[in-house]
Amino acid sequence: MNERLKELRNYLGLSQEAFGESVGVTKAAISRIESGINSLSDRMILSIVTQHNVNEDWLRTGSGEMFNKMSEDEELDLYVGRISGGADEFKKNLIKTLCKLSEDEWDVLKKIISEMK
Repeated sequence: MNERLKELRNYLGLSQEAFGESVGVTKAAISRIESGINSLSDRMILSIVTQHNVNEDWLRTGSGEMFNKMSEDEELDLYVGRISGGADEFKKNLIKTLCKLSEDEWDVLKKIISEMK
């Protein structure tokens, strides 16, 4: 499981500290698990599965997909939750700003993004 934990953390692009915060443990705890010194507790597994929508079978055994299937709305909720629970103030402010856009401002933003492609 320690290798899958590291694979998951790297896939998510999180440091040991950020990943630990997301599941309620320290950077040192994540480091000890990834290096094989400690094992994942059932409580940590539940936290990882809940916070990151990870397939528990994959985490425990390596079988199946890394993540559980989600609807687009569930996926969006997960991403916004990660940002709001993170430490990056720029990302939080960006989400807040986007939520305050008028329909006309959304149209302008769509045009800018389509021209960037």
